[in-house]
Amino acid sequence: MATRRDAREWALQIVFSLDLNAKAELEFCIADFFEENPTKDIKIRAFAEKLVRGVYDEQPTIDATIAKYAQHWSIARMAAVDRNVLRIALYELLFCPDVPPAVVINEAIDLAKYFSSTESGRFVNGILDRVRRELAMERKSATDGTYQP
Repeated sequence: MATRRDAREWALQIVFSLDLNAKAELEFCIADFFEENPTKDIKIRAFAEKLVRGVYDEQPTIDATIAKYAQHWSIARMAAVDRNVLRIALYELLFCPDVPPAVVINEAIDLAKYFSSTESGRFVNGILDRVRRELAMERKSATDGTYQP
């Protein structure tokens, strides 16, 4: 039985492929991936596709967020795996409020460590934790009308 972790791994592989092949078509990459990696778990496949489509649709916003929080690192200079792990995690943090931020960050760290390196896990954690803290402050100020820098 597939899990959401599997879905995130699948999404990473598809997003990575799209990132490295700018001329690739979204629908082709998704169909090709699942043709080579069939799954019977429709819900988990749908979650993976949601992540891929979300990253694809929201990439300008996501990349602007990465650029804001990745001090002294341009997106182009980042390792491709790290960049795409961040994209998926930021999509979840910014656009999937039903997924707890701690889960998103832990999963992203694990993906970065598994597909890249231990140092990548630390790099991804640093950026995502800063985003999480700022989002929490923004959400708190939106609900109670206060702002705490």
